[in-house]
Amino acid sequence: MNVQRMELWLKGMLAAAVSGAAGGVLTGFAAVGIDPQHFNLAAGIGATMRIGAAAALINAVIGVAAYLQKSPLPES
Repeated sequence: MNVQRMELWLKGMLAAAVSGAAGGVLTGFAAVGIDPQHFNLAAGIGATMRIGAAAALINAVIGVAAYLQKSPLPES
């Protein structure tokens, strides 16, 4: 397998994960505006961070899955 192609493929997968995670964090913080009694940056910081982390993980997995659908493992 061409090392340069593999590096490019891995960088693309990492970029998809980071992009998905960033969108997930923003989705998590949107919960502050939707339900400020449970998700806020004072008393509810734990719940806000948990929903942000969960959304980031889910969106990162979705981003990687979408990348793999478009760019499967490069051929040798």
